[in-house]
Amino acid sequence: MSNALTQKILITFGFLFAYRVLAYVPVPGVDTSVIASFFDAHSNGMLGMANMFSGNAISRMSIISLGIMPYITASIVMELLAATFPTIGQMKKERDGMQKYMQIIRYSTIFITIVQAFGVSMGLQSMTGANGQSAVMIDPMMFTFLTTISMLTGTMLLMWIGERITDSGVGNGISLIIFAGIVSGIPRAISNTINSVNTGELNFLAVIAIFAIILVTIFVIIYVELGERRVPISYSRKTIMQNQDKRVMNYIPIKVNLSGVIPPIFASAVLMFPLTMLQSSTNEYMVAIADAIHPGGILFNVITFILVIFFAFFYASIVFNGKDIADNLKRQGGFIPGVRPGNHTKEFINEVASRLTGSGAVYLALISTLPFLLINSMGAAFYFGGTSVLIVVQVALDTMRKIEAQIYMSKYETLGAVGL
Repeated sequence: MSNALTQKILITFGFLFAYRVLAYVPVPGVDTSVIASFFDAHSNGMLGMANMFSGNAISRMSIISLGIMPYITASIVMELLAATFPTIGQMKKERDGMQKYMQIIRYSTIFITIVQAFGVSMGLQSMTGANGQSAVMIDPMMFTFLTTISMLTGTMLLMWIGERITDSGVGNGISLIIFAGIVSGIPRAISNTINSVNTGELNFLAVIAIFAIILVTIFVIIYVELGERRVPISYSRKTIMQNQDKRVMNYIPIKVNLSGVIPPIFASAVLMFPLTMLQSSTNEYMVAIADAIHPGGILFNVITFILVIFFAFFYASIVFNGKDIADNLKRQGGFIPGVRPGNHTKEFINEVASRLTGSGAVYLALISTLPFLLINSMGAAFYFGGTSVLIVVQVALDTMRKIEAQIYMSKYETLGAVGL
């Protein structure tokens, strides 16, 4: 392993360690014991799922309680605008425009964070413990100000950490932050499961069934994520002679799941904010809606299924561009056997990608809902559900691929320097 790769891995671990430290820094003026007792009573609701994505930061009312979700929400809005308005889409493709595009996302994140932090501060002021003690220990106006500022600072730090990991570390920073948050809660979830078995709340056979479901889910995820459709390519004799000393790829690899882990994360972000606001409301109609869309329920999983499929098609259409592939192929003197170069090649590649995206979208939607339904019916925690397992496995696979790519790149650089 090269020194450069070792440095990148250490940088990644350093930033993730800083993220975990921030999860233990509470908001000023809050009684953490009241928050802890409240979450013990509502751990199976949407707050429990939001707490899982935040790495248990919400149950501690940390300054990073909002997590990275405001940034993801801002990214979703900008992606939708880029797909709707050509000027924004063109801005994203240009180098200088991309900087403006990311700056808009950052400013949007600030706005969303302020709104959510203000709502959280209002909800905390009406929260009381089992003995009637208030969750807020200081002046309400000062508490609202401090909560908004501290949560905004925490979210901005997380956004900065994610961008630094992507630029200087290994893997996608935002995905790794969510990955680290979920993984940090797995030991506690396992401990709670063991305690449930010891107290008789959970049957031992149910634990074996949960373990089997998790193993099958992991196997299916790895199998599909490594699957790809290889579209064959032929090159003219002139191109082959010109590149006889170089390796010319003779196929186009198209992954079954083109959108990766983004659709489940986007779907969770879209559902999390309104449901959290509904649960904090005292209006009977709002509470009824929140109960109807309770995590683990049929309606919640139906909405998740639809959102995952939508975001799978939406994100795949952004990351995969058949026109660019067809143009590059024509420029290099290559063609798909039986398909004319140019527009026909673009249509053929887009058709193949659309079919694969359909299969990949159904796979993502089933993985995000079916294991969670089965496991939730047995009384297990969110951490063993399909969405959490999917994020952990996919991010781990993606990070391993990038580490392998870095290793191969260092080998090529060594061979180029010393020769064969």
